[in-house]
Formats: sequence, structure tokens, C-alpha cells
Amino acid sequence: MGEDGRVRKVWLGVSVGLGVSFSFVGLLVVGTYMVAADLTGGSGRAVGLAKGAVPAAYQGLVQKWGNSCPAINPALLAAQLYQESGWNAKAQSPADARGIAQFIPSTWAAHGVDGDKDGDRDIWDPKDAIASAAAYDCSLAEYVKDVPGNATHNMLASYNAGAYAVIKHGGVPPYRETRNYVKTITTLAKSFEAPVQRVRPSRQSAGAIYFAQKQLGKPYLWGGNGTPEQGGRFDCSGLTKAAYKSVGIELPRVANDQWNAGPHPKRNELIPGDLVFFAYDLDDPRSIHHVGMYVGGGYMINAPYTGAVIRFDKIDTPDYIGATRVTQDGAKALPRANSA
Repeated sequence: MGEDGRVRKVWLGVSVGLGVSFSFVGLLVVGTYMVAADLTGGSGRAVGLAKGAVPAAYQGLVQKWGNSCPAINPALLAAQLYQESGWNAKAQSPADARGIAQFIPSTWAAHGVDGDKDGDRDIWDPKDAIASAAAYDCSLAEYVKDVPGNATHNMLASYNAGAYAVIKHGGVPPYRETRNYVKTITTLAKSFEAPVQRVRPSRQSAGAIYFAQKQLGKPYLWGGNGTPEQGGRFDCSGLTKAAYKSVGIELPRVANDQWNAGPHPKRNELIPGDLVFFAYDLDDPRSIHHVGMYVGGGYMINAPYTGAVIRFDKIDTPDYIGATRVTQDGAKALPRANSA
């Protein structure tokens, strides 16, 4: 993922000496489990959109139309749009699904709305497409409102399998694809939610830190995945991907996509193992160019840039956009086709 050496050289602090780094992280790895134990009982309830989770150009639209009916909310709508297009307003699929909400023309003809009230319904205009996605969700929810079970799950199942299948089966139908779709969207929605209370820590975070600490001192390699052919060297997102793979969690390759692998803790809620991200535009997660792994005390382990080694650096720099607490389900829910 775009690790811009010039930016990191200016903004990254001086690394901590490697002589103390191993003992420092060793204590943090043990401490991770202690912190996790303290937070496990916390509520996961969330309201609204997490800061920086949705590109600024679309945040107001998602917030507005995500409250169109009880079956949806802004985070859920954001998850659907991200899953469909990765926020690409010009996306077009081989099946001729178009725009940020990936409507096919026949569905658009029936359900497209004039979201910005400018007199037309433009499938390529996010102002119309986001409003239409919400309206379509609410239409499906209304159609299956008398079906037993969770209204949101039934709406998502209708989106995937059709309302008739939901009515026929009295809820989410027993189709693997549909059940996976419902789980994927509801899980992915958590990466867009603004937490009211602390979000639960990942159980695998200590193991990921242990892997990362063993890479300290290795020279950075652009595009590095740590393979023998590459001398075991990494770039920033290659390091975080490998660290979490070592504990059974498969992250996407680029930092921009790793951002949505779980919920976003606030700066004062960070615990070791959280991924911390840096962007050119703090209102646009698509501009993320760097990722590291938080280890406590305001520091991260990261592969900074060409010419540097994997090391500790401070996270409090002008390009810090936020953090992600990686979860197994969150990582699985990510659309693998997206890249940035």
C-alpha cells in the first residue's frame, strides 16, 4: 500500500533503540491479555458513523439516507455501498451494475430516485444512487415487514435472494450465499459504526505483536511480503498482513482495505495490537498511505519507508487518521476485489 517515503521521513518520529525494543514489546505482549480481560465485558453498541470511516464527499449522504427507515442505519448503508463498489462512483461490473450503489439499469428504472431533487435520476450520481440504495432497502423491508425475525436481516436476505424467498421460509432462507451475505454486511457495518463505549479487543492481537516484534531491524522493502525470495523483508501493509496471518486472520494486502477489518477505537482507547493508519486526507479513508501496529505508550511497530528498518515510531503525527481493532469476522467480511 502507498508507503510514501517522503511523507513518512518528514512526519515519523525518531525510532526507539532496538536494544530496549524487544524487552519493551515483551512486556506489552503480556499486558495485551491483561488489557483484553478488562475490556471484554464492555458493550459493543454503536450509534452513527465513526470519524473518517466514510469518505467526506459521501458522509452526509450516508448519514441522511441511512436513517430512512428502522431496518437500516448509516453504518449498514455504508457497509453495503463499500461492499458493492468500494466507494467508486464510476464502478461498472461485467453484469452492467453501475455506480457507487451498483444498480443494474432494470432495477434502477423501478427503484431509482431523484435524491438531490435536480429533476433527473442519474444512476452515476452518488446523490441519487445513495438515496436510491436506501429507498430500495426500505422498500424491501416494507415488503417483508410481517415476516418473523430480525427486520434488518430479513431486508438484507431479500436484497440477496428476493423477498419471495424470505416470505416463503419465514425469515432468512437456508441458502449459504444469502446467510453469508447477511453476516458479511452486518459484520462489515461494525467497521463504520461510531462506538459509544470501548470496542472489544481482538483475542489474536498479542500473537500478532509477537510476530511483528521478531521483524524489528529488518530493512524495508516496497511490496515486501516477507518471502524467502525477498529476504524476509516487508513494507508496511505486508508486515501487518503477515502478523495477523500468523494468528489465523487473513487481511487484504493493502492498508486502505485493512482499514475496514474491524471497528474503530478512539485514540484514548487504543490497546496493543490495534492497527493505526495514516492518510493524505483525514476526511477520506481512501487516501490512507501507511499502517502500523500499535504497541502502547503512543508507539507502533511499522515498516516506514525505503532506506529505513522495521522499528518503533510515534503514532501522533499530522497524518494520523485513526485505528482499527481487527476481528476475525471483520477481516472475512472485506470485499477482496477492492484496492486503493
